Amino acid sequence: MRFTQPTACPTPHHAGFSLVELLTVIAIISVLMTVATVGIGGLLAGKGVTTAVSTTEAVFAEARSLAMGKLTNAAVLVSIQDPTNMDTYLRRLVVAYKEVDPVTNLQSSDWTLASRGVTLPDKVYFSQTLSSKDHKNGGGSVAKVALSGSNVKRDYQGQYLIYEFNAEGICTTPGASFIIGTGSRSAASNETRPRLIKSSKRDFGGFIIWRNGSTSLFRDPLQILKNSASLTFF
Repeated sequence: MRFTQPTACPTPHHAGFSLVELLTVIAIISVLMTVATVGIGGLLAGKGVTTAVSTTEAVFAEARSLAMGKLTNAAVLVSIQDPTNMDTYLRRLVVAYKEVDPVTNLQSSDWTLASRGVTLPDKVYFSQTLSSKDHKNGGGSVAKVALSGSNVKRDYQGQYLIYEFNAEGICTTPGASFIIGTGSRSAASNETRPRLIKSSKRDFGGFIIWRNGSTSLFRDPLQILKNSASLTFF
């Protein structure tokens, strides 16, 4: 019996990529990476504001609960003490209350810190320009108050903007707005206030505080910006 040797199949030869094809692929990858970076940057900025709004709502709820629990005035305070401080200026929020004298039942004239508070995410700032005492009618700046005395650590002393609740949990400035947005600051710059980032022109969020202490979120940046198309600083 004869056995025939199987014939080996010829191995196919694939031509490699030409230089032009390789350069084309590299160019496409570069474009995709650029698009992805821009998209992710926008998402992260928006997420920062969204997260900050949720956190701040919880801080307001804490202040209101504290006021009703201690039967005294309590407040959410926004630091405006040192414009050169990149970490606290328009970014630090604290809760404070007025102690009540057990004998006279009178409130102290000074504020006492209830907690260390929170700091807004990087590049997210409170907007003094857009926040107001009466958002609907567009009037009045948020009031200022000074934290001082032995009940306040030195690092927390200074000037703050105040949102206050009385002992019944009622907001003393019903209709006031709390607005934050994405901004930019440079330690080397002479600017004392955060500057609006052009790529995040509408990246603002916040809420209105009603008389009963409840809050209503802004659902669209246009509810916040209104006619402030020329807004530059916070």
